[in-house]
Amino acid sequence: MLTSLLDLYDDQLRMAEVTNLPPGAHAEHDGPIVRVVGQHRRGFVTGPRDLGVAGAELDALIVRQRDFFAARGEEVEWKTRGHDLPADLPERLVAAGFVAEEQETVLIGETAKLAEMKSDQSTAVREVTEDADMHRIAEMASEVWGDDRSWLAQELINRTPDTVVVVAEADGRVVSSSRLVFEPGTDFAGLWGGSTLEQWRGRGLYRALVAHRARIAAARGVRYLQVDATEDSRPILQRLGFVAVTTTTPFVWQP
Repeated sequence: MLTSLLDLYDDQLRMAEVTNLPPGAHAEHDGPIVRVVGQHRRGFVTGPRDLGVAGAELDALIVRQRDFFAARGEEVEWKTRGHDLPADLPERLVAAGFVAEEQETVLIGETAKLAEMKSDQSTAVREVTEDADMHRIAEMASEVWGDDRSWLAQELINRTPDTVVVVAEADGRVVSSSRLVFEPGTDFAGLWGGSTLEQWRGRGLYRALVAHRARIAAARGVRYLQVDATEDSRPILQRLGFVAVTTTTPFVWQP
């Protein structure tokens, strides 16, 4: 089961990362890797499970990506997975000036089972589409993360039709939000962007938002839900039935 899920992840979602792109972004190939150019905030690099290059050839490949985005004055994320080859890719990225961000666990759950989850909390959960709601989400996220997330409103307003935005509200205010991103041509949809105000944590909102999105995905015939989970979220999701298949660590270079 685990091997099968990991194979599905590698075969389907790695490709979706560089084909299901936001407006204005495009993908370019350089040997075994694909870089995405024109995304909001930073560029993106990914590749197959085994890059098929090593040593000096791998170093040159890494430097080319760094220098490409340096010439654009942009930062870039190289997304790695715990089962990627060659195994020394992380060390070579660091040697080229990339910095590792927080490692996350890749989790996969069966949509039909997750859609059957019950929630015992009464906070209103709904899908939102209006621009004003996206600004309310950005305001809430800024408070949660302690920095300016005003850019998030426009990113959500410009979302593709394959993205569904869901919120939990109380007393007329957004207290939690998250996204469901369908990946056309795959068996998957992704759960992304979860944020909850501190005073509203531990009340079942996370579970309620997962269940709500699972029901939306099930109605669209999606077989699996995938999450890149932080250590805060991982145990909750595993209790809900998600299975860990690998880890992922973004390596970021900034000009």
